[in-house]
Amino acid sequence: MAASIVIVEADDRQLGALARSAGLSVVSAADIASLESGKSVPDVLVVDLRGQAGFPQELAAFKRRHPRTGVVIVVPQLDPAIMLAAMRAGVTEALPDPVSPADLRAAVERLSGGEGATAGRGRTFAFIGAKGGVGNTTLAINVAALLAAGRRANVLMVDMHITGHGDAALFLGVEPRFSIVDALENVNRLDGTFMRSLVATAKSGVDVLASPALPSVKHPDGRDLRQLLERLSSQYDYVVLDMPRSDLGVVDSIEPVSAVCLVLNQELPTVRRASQIASLLRQRYGKDRVGAVVSRYDARADIGQDDIERVGGLPVWAVLPSDYRRAVAAANVGRPIVAEPNSRLASAIQDLTRKLAGMAPEEAAAAATARPKRRAGGIF
Repeated sequence: MAASIVIVEADDRQLGALARSAGLSVVSAADIASLESGKSVPDVLVVDLRGQAGFPQELAAFKRRHPRTGVVIVVPQLDPAIMLAAMRAGVTEALPDPVSPADLRAAVERLSGGEGATAGRGRTFAFIGAKGGVGNTTLAINVAALLAAGRRANVLMVDMHITGHGDAALFLGVEPRFSIVDALENVNRLDGTFMRSLVATAKSGVDVLASPALPSVKHPDGRDLRQLLERLSSQYDYVVLDMPRSDLGVVDSIEPVSAVCLVLNQELPTVRRASQIASLLRQRYGKDRVGAVVSRYDARADIGQDDIERVGGLPVWAVLPSDYRRAVAAANVGRPIVAEPNSRLASAIQDLTRKLAGMAPEEAAAAATARPKRRAGGIF
């Protein structure tokens, strides 16, 4: 049975016409109060707030009485005060003006479980450095940027350095107000609205859930971490994790995960440490989901790719050429390396991203120069 959809809109009926042009079967209502006198409550309620100064209290009251009804609000812009009120009311979908038919249909289908609704989970990729300085964060943020650009996907970069000192936000050029600690402390109420208030969006189109500015003294609970990642993967097409190498408890709690990249270089101490971490990863996640990435690769080095695969027991998914000057310059301005694709390093990261996400070669090549997706709405 098709979901029942009611639109509370302005006198010009513009939103109703937009919904019908998107192929939605809708009924218009003059106001929220009129819904209470009807014979049945709609499955989805769409409310046009573009002509209102704030969040209507009658909508909050309606949502309390009918918690199973999904609510979409259309707003002039994502104003923090309205977003906070919407979050408290239990609204999980907001569309800023201008709204396209595709945006509206997607939002309604997410709430009604229609054909276009998100089925199951997005994909999660974890990056773990065998030691400091191997370029783990640099690789993770560049893969995230490529995913956001190439697929026009919703991508979340999560800095899993819960005890602090993570640099993913810095490398992406954002200054978040909140962190992963805030998400973990509120994991039971982490709906789309609340999640949107915690992230910062980089110029590359990647949402960032940052490491805390001050170290957290509370060690994260494994169950909370798993629940957090479950919720994040249900809200994003791709979730990219920058993992701490020093906290194997966090490493052991990253389900659901689609692939784990162990990043290392060709120094003997790093290869030895990588073999220890690889053993844990293979045991926990299976050999098919875990691979090695060799940074600053030198074909003339004493330790070659075959040596790394033999000692670590992992296939080498990618080798990244050394381009220290370019990497430092990109980090200093908070811009991904792949924003300037004409380098061997950017090409190698494109190849890895294609391997992870199953992109066609031409999609990965176009990703580096594509303009970032503007989040038109949907999940906050």
